[in-house]
Amino acid sequence: MRTRSGEPCGVETFGDLLAEPGVREECVLRSQFGFMAFHGGGLEAATDVIAAAAAERADASYYAVLHPAGDPPHLPSTRFDPQHSELMTDFLDHVDVVVTVHGFGRRGLFSSMLLGGRNRDLARHMANHLEPRLPAYRVIADAEALPRDLAGMHPANPVNLPRNAGVQLELPPRVRGESPMWWDFEGDMCPHTETLIDALATAATTWPSLSVPAAG
Repeated sequence: MRTRSGEPCGVETFGDLLAEPGVREECVLRSQFGFMAFHGGGLEAATDVIAAAAAERADASYYAVLHPAGDPPHLPSTRFDPQHSELMTDFLDHVDVVVTVHGFGRRGLFSSMLLGGRNRDLARHMANHLEPRLPAYRVIADAEALPRDLAGMHPANPVNLPRNAGVQLELPPRVRGESPMWWDFEGDMCPHTETLIDALATAATTWPSLSVPAAG
């Protein structure tokens, strides 16, 4: 396994990661709608902040793995096996659906938000709330249009482990407040991030609790 900069490291499993200095978990159980950010903290910036705030506003459940600043190991999503974490197991057993919040940056997609994961009904539901509130971004909810490596379809990915699976939300730097366009912004949270959190919370509170994922 390697760090974010590509340097080799000894982290191969989720258990290895949890044993790393500065890595810690957060978990709050509320409703059966969940938000996760297991690449949070110093790895994919602001993802845990967004997930935690959306969960609090929606009275939803929340789980995160916070990484230290610097050059922490980047464990692929499919390596986050809940058998290594009692907190993650409790969270996944509690929720029916989940939104996993990630950060990414890729040429040609710096103004795009990607909605992967196996619950395609939830992906379309979220797109209906994100698109009108964040018109500066392209919201991609069509599974066929997603980059294969960012689609979140692998059965071992935590987004697909709850009873009704979920949505892998990939966020570009701008909407997370990490773009140079926000360098002179003086508030606590940039307007795009604030709007995103409100849209996610609304999507969570209006999601029918008995919906089931599309087959895939």
